[in-house]
Amino acid sequence: MDNQNTDTLAVYRLTLHVSLVRSILLLHCGKMAFIYNPQFLSCLHMPTIPKFHEVFIPMLTVLSADGELRREELKRRIRDEFYADLPEELLSQRTSTGHVLIMNRMGWAVSYLKKGKFVAQPKRGYVQITDKGRVALATKKLSLKDLKNDPDYLAADLEKHSDRDTKDSLIPTADETPQDLIDQGFATIRDGLMADLLERLKTIDPFYFEKVILILLKKMGYGDFVETKKTGDGGIDGIINQDQLGIEKIYIQAKRYSENKVREKDIRNFIGAMSGDTTKGVFVTTSLFDEAAVKKAKEAHHKIILIDGYKLTDLMFQFGVGVQTTSVYELKELDEDFFDNS
Repeated sequence: MDNQNTDTLAVYRLTLHVSLVRSILLLHCGKMAFIYNPQFLSCLHMPTIPKFHEVFIPMLTVLSADGELRREELKRRIRDEFYADLPEELLSQRTSTGHVLIMNRMGWAVSYLKKGKFVAQPKRGYVQITDKGRVALATKKLSLKDLKNDPDYLAADLEKHSDRDTKDSLIPTADETPQDLIDQGFATIRDGLMADLLERLKTIDPFYFEKVILILLKKMGYGDFVETKKTGDGGIDGIINQDQLGIEKIYIQAKRYSENKVREKDIRNFIGAMSGDTTKGVFVTTSLFDEAAVKKAKEAHHKIILIDGYKLTDLMFQFGVGVQTTSVYELKELDEDFFDNS
């Protein structure tokens, strides 16, 4: 084989490999089990929310042009001038405590820059660039490593935490803010709980599983429910009355499968069992739906909602079904409005 054909084959193989990776990624993202991994996404050149230290230079840039700004206005300006091209789902992403994530990271950036004397607080609620900040801006260089080695930053932390043995624990050791670390810990605990919950659901009595689904839907606000006769024939497992007279009904089918996927035949039987009494149904399983089943539900004249194992445990987590709260932590922040009239 000549060199030209060899090169062509190599390019073809590379293109095929990239296409396969993208296909796997898209397929994986379509599952409820997809885990957001910023490092992985950055390797694929996909947009991510900036880390707190990546906001340092943009923050100093905005402050250099405007002198001083209110803290919230500063964060809005940075978002609009430097990150407006990020997808809306990233710009609106929230922390576990309900704050907008990108704004939260900017808030931490202000705190770190203030400790390093790159910015100052000339008056309550305002942020201003310092001469030191202008020097850093002129070099366009202010990284996390620079901050970790900055004498002013180290001195501020050592003064505040003089009882600590080492300075390494007083400064950010990675890309994450304290809020990021809290969110990551929360997500790890949540993922582990949901995995345990799904495994437990797969082992309980099938009839009790049907009751669990009805309890969940009740907690979600779908009205009174009626359990149907337990025949085990794949018919209707329960009925939700959306009004007190039972005029509007939602039929429920629950399949507790360990491995098998729900098939098109199961959806067809479910639709048939509804027998004209209603046009609304919810089909729940601890496993997954195969492609034919999903297609059948979409093309049906009835409104059929499919809930797989991942979605089911997510809903149970949200509405407190089969789980209990063991610890509650309160995070507090400065209330600037409280001091506005002082």
